Amino acid sequence: MPPPHVRELRALLAHRRALVKQRTAVKNRLHSVLHRHHVNPPTGDPFADHNRDWWLALDLPPTERLRTHQDIATLDHVEHLLADLDAELARLSTQPPWNEFVPLLIQIPGLALLSAMTVLAAIGDISRFPTDKQLVGYAGLGAGVHDSGESHLNGHISKQGRRDLRRVLIEAAWSAVNTHPYWKGEFARLCRHKPQGVAIVAIARKLLVAIWHILSERVADCHAEPAMVACKLLRWSWELTDEQRGGLTSRQFVRYGLLRLGLGNDLTSFTYGGMSRGLASVDEMLARFPELAPPA
Repeated sequence: MPPPHVRELRALLAHRRALVKQRTAVKNRLHSVLHRHHVNPPTGDPFADHNRDWWLALDLPPTERLRTHQDIATLDHVEHLLADLDAELARLSTQPPWNEFVPLLIQIPGLALLSAMTVLAAIGDISRFPTDKQLVGYAGLGAGVHDSGESHLNGHISKQGRRDLRRVLIEAAWSAVNTHPYWKGEFARLCRHKPQGVAIVAIARKLLVAIWHILSERVADCHAEPAMVACKLLRWSWELTDEQRGGLTSRQFVRYGLLRLGLGNDLTSFTYGGMSRGLASVDEMLARFPELAPPA
């Protein structure tokens, strides 16, 4: 039985997944309305706020119009609930014990705040897994084994572990092979001998092994790209209030996170959203947090 804080986080994330499924179902129903009546949706995201009046003004039969209006109201309500949930997850990411581990996971390519919290909720206390192999088996990413008489065959992954952890890792693997030089090279190497689907599962398994080492040893990822990590820390800072950032500005928050990871001391700026973003200096942050200074 996991401790209360892990159970609470798992319940919160399960509730969020249920709301996301509800939002998807509503959008699918609204798309069906357009298909039935041969109506072209507006340019861009048809469900953006500025398109609400367009939906409400559609020329539809009375019963269809009622359902459409109620689906739009449901969509607005669910979006509001999801925003509240995301704000609570952001708050929890700055509270013990999660605030110790979120920066460690954010440095992994493909993991952002939500996916990092999902991984932490699924794993709980990393000391439950004495080896990385046990964590891989817990996620259902290990190869299944079939024994019959004298035969002993390794098959596809077992899929007998936590589905939420496995799903997040597969998504992270796709992101990693598309954006990170090291994982892109690993994927290309694997694809020379394996189908893409098998190769991406192998990347997900490697990412989970890296996560086990990072969480167990409280160390930076040996393949971390400081500029990429800075971008993810910046996005995290934007999801927090000033109080949750401990009074730090975004540029200070990013430098603080990099110092905690022991990364990017020579990084003075990075590019995000097509703009160059400056960082607080190392000296400025060490003057405020001398405990982050590397050992002499």
